[in-house]
Amino acid sequence: MLARGLTNMAFKIPRSVLVVIYTTDASVLLLERSSQAGFWQSVTGSVDTETESLWDTAVREVAEETGIDALSDGCVLSDWDLENVYEIYPAWRHRYAPGVHRNTEHVFGLCVPVETVVRLSDEHTAYKWLSRVDAADACFSPSNAEAILLLARL
Repeated sequence: MLARGLTNMAFKIPRSVLVVIYTTDASVLLLERSSQAGFWQSVTGSVDTETESLWDTAVREVAEETGIDALSDGCVLSDWDLENVYEIYPAWRHRYAPGVHRNTEHVFGLCVPVETVVRLSDEHTAYKWLSRVDAADACFSPSNAEAILLLARL
């Protein structure tokens, strides 16, 4: 489906993943959005097509945003079997079809070795490793903060 008047821009599908990346010593990776200074988050992203699985979306988004291969030796990607449905921020609604105001976000966790190297895409300007509590406090998204706090139960 193409945006009216924009011949090459497809609308985003309102189904996405949130991937909490953490190390074996419980440090949590946060990324700062390049488009919003001070907005810290875990890896997020929408499915590219209606047929792309959420698992494949998680693997792709982690690679695109951090350069980490979620399926490499030493990494453990897990589906937390949690979904959040939330109101899309008004500033980002233009990316979706007219009338779409809610997104369904599926939560994954990715445990990586302590020495994992992060290579940011242009989507983010900085990254930091924080404790679980500090990472949750730094997130601008309430669903992201809640997901990070779930690490205490794992």
